[in-house]
Amino acid sequence: MQQSSSVKELADQLRRELDHYSPGGKLPSSRALVERFRVSPVTVSRALAHLVAEGLVVTRPGAGAFRALPHAGGAPAGDTSWQEVALSADSAADVVPRTVDASGVTVSLAVPPPGVTEFNGGYLHPSLQPEKAMAAALSRAGRRPGAWGRPPLEGLPELREWFARSIGDTVTAAEVLITSGGQSALTTALRALAPPGAPVLVESPTYPGMLAIARAAGLRPVPVPVDADGVRPALLADAFRATGARVFVCQPLFQNPTGAVLAPQRRGEVLRIARAAGAFVIEDDFVRRLVHADAGPLPRPLAADDPDGVVVHVCSLTKATSPSFRVSALAARGPVLERLRAIQVVDTFFVPRPLQEAALELVGSPAWPRHLRTVSTELKARRDAMTAALGLYLPELTLPHIPSGGYHLWLRLPDGTDEPAFTAAALRAGVALAPGRPYFSAEPPAGHVRLSFAAVAGTGEITEGVRRLRTACDEVLG
Repeated sequence: MQQSSSVKELADQLRRELDHYSPGGKLPSSRALVERFRVSPVTVSRALAHLVAEGLVVTRPGAGAFRALPHAGGAPAGDTSWQEVALSADSAADVVPRTVDASGVTVSLAVPPPGVTEFNGGYLHPSLQPEKAMAAALSRAGRRPGAWGRPPLEGLPELREWFARSIGDTVTAAEVLITSGGQSALTTALRALAPPGAPVLVESPTYPGMLAIARAAGLRPVPVPVDADGVRPALLADAFRATGARVFVCQPLFQNPTGAVLAPQRRGEVLRIARAAGAFVIEDDFVRRLVHADAGPLPRPLAADDPDGVVVHVCSLTKATSPSFRVSALAARGPVLERLRAIQVVDTFFVPRPLQEAALELVGSPAWPRHLRTVSTELKARRDAMTAALGLYLPELTLPHIPSGGYHLWLRLPDGTDEPAFTAAALRAGVALAPGRPYFSAEPPAGHVRLSFAAVAGTGEITEGVRRLRTACDEVLG
């Protein structure tokens, strides 16, 4: 962090001084800048690279750095208003408009302004990420023979084998495809299994990113309610009969946003109902590696108990590592695997080999189980801190379920609460949170908010953030 700060400060200083040089004029040598600003040669090189990227400076090998010549006058502004007609006409024939509403996704991806508590985050705080282990893995991976060559289209065999073992002993490496992040894997699965205009059954509430994928593909999300034991099988069967859907997307473990775990007696029912409907189940096993220290043994993925190829399984390393460590897997058996593979090849060719090699290095290192144990302990402490603070400061908000995995809590607002007003008041009080509306594919039964406890620095910030929400509550509820 300190080095990044030094690079930025030096780049800002050099930018301010550029007017001292005529266009094309030579800047001081790197050695002179090192001596003047008492920084390392690497810092100077990176600061100059910033200015080169901005078009303010040009470098010439062996000659040095020079102030860039002024650009010619910009081209006159064009008229893009024609696109409104073209884009509207393009979707007019669609059974379901293929518009893309990313607002529910960007809420959890956006970085709040400084000083605002990040209860909206969907990833681990940097202090919880295995940064040193990832850096070491990437360094080792880059030195592997062939690391920068083209990988097999399905992914490295050793990485496919590792994912297969992590899913279950009934899954083989031949049934696994390496993909670039869980979102990409879900996109591939939905495109493979449902044509535009088709209904797709989804849990209600559910992950907004999946709803965005479905709608962007021209699919029609149909909600199936969940309770504390996961999706309700009777309603799932009703939905299959009523819609003729051939796909159901679910998160059986620590469901987002409710945190529910599909009950043991419902697991077989869900598979039987889907099989009877001639339908696939897309299992998004997104936070299996974010289990809390008090969780006890976890149920196996649905895919591990599915000999008939009903389940298309999605899992990822991203949530347990870093938002930029986008390595995931799709697992399926039967003819659908070839369709999944074909769509992935057309869309992305393959996941970059250095990243796959780094994933192998990471999960095979002693640092990996240590990291998972640390995160497990820390997430439990954070969950407990948030639960206690909510009971102390916000007793009028209902917490139906306290999960033993994942990174967030799902809260119901008092009846009649204006959810957008509460979200806005929270931001004014210094807290960014995720509103509940984007998690529903139809009208929500009540106002909700989702609070993440993984993206903040620690338990102290959690307690302070909840205390700030008391101010928002007083403003909105009176």
